[in-house]
Amino acid sequence: MLEHAFNGPPFTVGIEEELMLLRSDSLDLAQEIEAILAAVPPEAEGQIKPELMQSVLEIATKPCAGVREAGEELRWLRTLVAELAAERGLLVGAAGTHPFALWEDQLIVDRPRYAELIAELGHIARQELIFGTHVHVAIEGANRAIYVADGIRRYLPLLLALSVNSPFWRGEATGMMSSRIPIFRGFPRQGIPPHYGTWEIYSHRVNTMVRSGAIEDYTYLWWDVRPHPRLGTVETRICDQQTSVENTLALAALIVSLARRLSKLYDAEEPLVEYPTELIDDNKVRAALRGMEGQLVDFRAGHHVPAPVLAERLLEELGTDASELGCAPMLEAVWDILATGTGARRQLASWDHHHDLRKLTSELVIPESR
Repeated sequence: MLEHAFNGPPFTVGIEEELMLLRSDSLDLAQEIEAILAAVPPEAEGQIKPELMQSVLEIATKPCAGVREAGEELRWLRTLVAELAAERGLLVGAAGTHPFALWEDQLIVDRPRYAELIAELGHIARQELIFGTHVHVAIEGANRAIYVADGIRRYLPLLLALSVNSPFWRGEATGMMSSRIPIFRGFPRQGIPPHYGTWEIYSHRVNTMVRSGAIEDYTYLWWDVRPHPRLGTVETRICDQQTSVENTLALAALIVSLARRLSKLYDAEEPLVEYPTELIDDNKVRAALRGMEGQLVDFRAGHHVPAPVLAERLLEELGTDASELGCAPMLEAVWDILATGTGARRQLASWDHHHDLRKLTSELVIPESR
């Protein structure tokens, strides 16, 4: 079986954010990741990274004791990259897509992994001008990690609905709250993962793919939630990148609280229902189209309900877990999303008011970068 590091301590948190580099005058994407990387100070080494395209950067916290600590580090990293960008006449923006950029204009980062990806997937990979938020939660025990990842599967559409923040693509309102989702859909081994059931089954399936030459290692499985054996975490990858750090932390608090609740169910030997992938995926498409303003299938009731009903119920169920993890205050920001709307709704409201995509893009600049 695969080697792993699911050794605890449990429920430590790591957050990764994919951010956009912008020219301060035009708000076009800037192919300047190498200039940023060359200026990263030693204290942030390994926490500011390239992605596929030269206009994208990733910031990643270290493993943190909880969401509050992760939030402090995330704010520091956002401020740092904003300062590095400003020194070079750039801004840093945050959303699931850039409202008017074209993927054809983007340069690919000169790294072997990315060159191999372009060689393998070509046009599919070249279009991947998208930005997401990834949340890692440490889990103690390999079988428990699989249980938690399997349990999060059913909640992926709701997490997407809460995080939608990409209604524009190539200068057009797409009619979707998350246009990031269909863009990434062309990739292999992405989307709603299989229900694995046990670590033995997961290891066997990964090893089969590696031996066949389909993938180099498990990190080429780009599921919306996946075990990360080397880090000892379950990584949730479904969310659009958030403009405000408060929204990022709200989603992180929701995810770690959900992981803790599922971990307790594992201890209680509660069997998980293996919900059909096609049904969860149908919910995911509904979430991408309408966000929190649409309806999702309630697996308990067996019919559609308004997405906020599911969110409110989940928040109430996770209240104790959030309190015991010390992240209840951050979870309150999810209630704010329900009350005031998602990032996608704010973008569309700005468009309705100004009909100016550059004005809209200026509102996606992270506050630390203004």
